[in-house]
Amino acid sequence: MSNSHQLRPYTSVGEIDHVHILSEHLGGLIQGEEYSDVTFLVEKRRFPAHRVILAARCQYFRALLYGGMRESHSQVEIPLPDTPAEAFTMLLKYIYTGQVTLSNVKEEVLLDFLSLAHKYGFPELETAASEYLCTILSISNVCMVYDVANLYSLTKLENTCCLYIDRNAKAVLGNEGFLALSKNVLLKVVSRDSFAAPEKEIFLALMNWCKQNPGEMHADIMKMVRLPLMSLTELLNVVRPSSLLSADTILDAIKVRSESRDMELNYRGVLIPDENIASMKHGAQVIGGELKAALLDGDSQNYDLDHGFSRHPIDEDCRSAIEVKLGQASIVNHIRMLLWDRDSRSYSYYVEVSMDELDWIRIIDHSKYLCRSWQNLSFTPRVCRYIRIVGTHNTVNKVFHLVSFECMYSSKTFLLESGMLVPTENVATVGASATVIEGVSRSRNALLNGDTKNYDWDSGYTCHQLGSGAIVIQLAQPFVISSMRLLLWDCDDRSYSFYVEVSNDQQHWRTVADHTKVTCKSWQTILIAQQPIVFIRIVGTHNTANEVFHCVHFECPAQNQVQQPCEAWPGGRAEAGSRASPGLRSQGTLLVARPECRR
Repeated sequence: MSNSHQLRPYTSVGEIDHVHILSEHLGGLIQGEEYSDVTFLVEKRRFPAHRVILAARCQYFRALLYGGMRESHSQVEIPLPDTPAEAFTMLLKYIYTGQVTLSNVKEEVLLDFLSLAHKYGFPELETAASEYLCTILSISNVCMVYDVANLYSLTKLENTCCLYIDRNAKAVLGNEGFLALSKNVLLKVVSRDSFAAPEKEIFLALMNWCKQNPGEMHADIMKMVRLPLMSLTELLNVVRPSSLLSADTILDAIKVRSESRDMELNYRGVLIPDENIASMKHGAQVIGGELKAALLDGDSQNYDLDHGFSRHPIDEDCRSAIEVKLGQASIVNHIRMLLWDRDSRSYSYYVEVSMDELDWIRIIDHSKYLCRSWQNLSFTPRVCRYIRIVGTHNTVNKVFHLVSFECMYSSKTFLLESGMLVPTENVATVGASATVIEGVSRSRNALLNGDTKNYDWDSGYTCHQLGSGAIVIQLAQPFVISSMRLLLWDCDDRSYSFYVEVSNDQQHWRTVADHTKVTCKSWQTILIAQQPIVFIRIVGTHNTANEVFHCVHFECPAQNQVQQPCEAWPGGRAEAGSRASPGLRSQGTLLVARPECRR
């Protein structure tokens, strides 16, 4: 047996895989006259082929050779107009062998090949070719590739081209490929906030495109120029002499520039999805606050009373702040930051952004809420260069402490209500920095650990004495909540009564559920009017077995989980007299705020 026919090992017992031999034998039929029964005429070249193979591999050829196109049934030679010969050669090889080499192929031929894959209905080939094109994008070819991707609605390739163009906006404007863009794609490119080239250069490139395409409606193109972002000198000495825009349009732009707040202008900014740009790698720096070096060092673990944080004094007129300058104007919609949390203190604060440090827009306002530990803040996308965090309250002293700060554009979807996050996942978890600040348990935060199976008479629950105390959960930040769910201890036949209150500052409480006159067992789902919440207080008022209220699990918003009975006893109940009833155990840990830690 020849080396070319070396057999591969069996893929499994009793299975033979000789697909490579089949591919080689069928590939030997390409461009051969032997056994062929049809010939395609492409760019004056003849391509002999085999009807049955083409029909088996491609629905288009099945219809052409055996379907409704009767005139082609008996044709020995079939012309294929508007088909590039070099790309068709590659397609035939793929049809016969399932293989084709894309490397070292000219870009124009690759795009023709992609066009044929789309035309003849090979989605897997179309995807593979698109993925390869994503890896070879360059300043010289990205506009051409984007045009083709847009033509065939190849979403992934389109998005990759957009990101590449955005990150190389200035260079793309100066390349000849930009002048060859179709009008539709040109408008898509320059209308993006993330196409962050200087507006003067965008105008000049569009002016050159209009010269190259005299038959197009130039007014539609020039609408994409954001004239108020240009200086007065540029408007008068560059835009006005072009005669592409009227004098009134230019005057309107000058008026908008002079009368609008800076942050109201439609700025362009760099877009780097899902990557922290508040880092030294991206040129960010802390320009306001004390102990600046600690904030962007990436260390969110090593901090204590004396080091590992940045800070500013809290004053009544909010003149002090921690301020971060990004490396360049950027589009952001998410901030993640760590408030100092080595004790039980909480903070209040707000966050503002600016382009020039003069005009500030408040994007987050938690000045009336008590927040702790990690803050995950989402907001409407903004172009900004400067971000400042202003602490307004600390429950321990008059200093605002920030351990870590991250800023990015997140591609994850999120829902906002009155500027606050409406979560879909449970935010009453240790991972989300929630904590139990009142209640008795053998282990801290047992109520929030997600374990709804492993609890018995002695452990796995949090409790309080009826008539005194409560179980209180603090979320890391205000979330807009409309539901919550809790699991009452249910290893015997007892029932409870309780009510639930919520607060944002631990001073003002409002009742959202009153189950004091209801017999409650096991899982309880509570639906409430949608509202911002930081603190949840669960107060037991009755237990048919003893004078203690027991809660195994708490979550908000309520999650659709399978409800499991207590594993210790089938059906979730114990036989009468089998064990002593759970109570307020002396071994439990009282979870209350620790004494103030002064710095």
